[in-house]
Amino acid sequence: MTQVKPRRMTPPEAYDLRRTVRGLMVPGGDPCAAIADGSFRWAARTPDGPGTLALRREAGELVAEAWGPGAGWLLDRADAVAGLCDDVTGFRELAAAHPLLDRLARDHRGIRYPATGLLFPHVLRAVLEQKVTGREAHHAYRAIVRHFGEPAPGPVPLLLPPDPAAVAATPYWTFHPFGVEQRRTQALLRAAAVAAAIQRCADSAAATARLVSLPGIGPWTAAEVVRMAFGDADAVSVGDFHIPNTVAWALAGEPRGTDERMLELLEPYRGHRGRVCDLLAAGGVVAPKFGPRMPIRSFARF
Repeated sequence: MTQVKPRRMTPPEAYDLRRTVRGLMVPGGDPCAAIADGSFRWAARTPDGPGTLALRREAGELVAEAWGPGAGWLLDRADAVAGLCDDVTGFRELAAAHPLLDRLARDHRGIRYPATGLLFPHVLRAVLEQKVTGREAHHAYRAIVRHFGEPAPGPVPLLLPPDPAAVAATPYWTFHPFGVEQRRTQALLRAAAVAAAIQRCADSAAATARLVSLPGIGPWTAAEVVRMAFGDADAVSVGDFHIPNTVAWALAGEPRGTDERMLELLEPYRGHRGRVCDLLAAGGVVAPKFGPRMPIRSFARF
């Protein structure tokens, strides 16, 4: 089992490892990641091969360990994965102009943006989350990971995220029993077929342009991907069912908002617009609810 020397890093004041990396994990149990005994374990397919990264707090430091052929690559990026490269310069000053944001920025200052540097695992999750409930999407994600089922290196039993080449070579009807209809499956297969080109994108803007050029992938999906892959704190999930209402309610006292109104209200926070949206979510801010919830459907029985 390949393992390299651990890396020790100094996190910022009030840094919260668990809440920072939580966005890298699918709720309800992620076959590719786990938090146990204060350690975060994350399996990945790196450019150097498969690997598993572990992050833990120890005597004021953040310690990174890694296993597998991709161990060196993961340790080199451990600070970014842990959110230590997230640049929050100027945000507290921007947030101070709004009482709610000022409070939330102080209360949740320990949360930072991870930047994994790997795109396809986030594409997989974001495509599955299109236009369905989180419960449906997360069930499909777990089923797909287990279907491809390759064990990750390291002492903890995790699975690697699916190989894009294997996904691209899989007939679309294979995904049907996992609760994924043809539209989302075809979007996923298209992305898997060009995953290598997407991975070569140098920054968030280039990746966004490449992603939205694919049928079935729009601004919402692209923003969900680049927020985690590049740690893009400005990425706004345009087209979300809830976020425009939340932003309009929190920043202007308006119970309903459009994408256009949301972007207008977020403009003063450019550079951190996505961070504002995530702070509102972390603070439990929601707009008044009207109407029924989205039903949970099962495509597998059709």
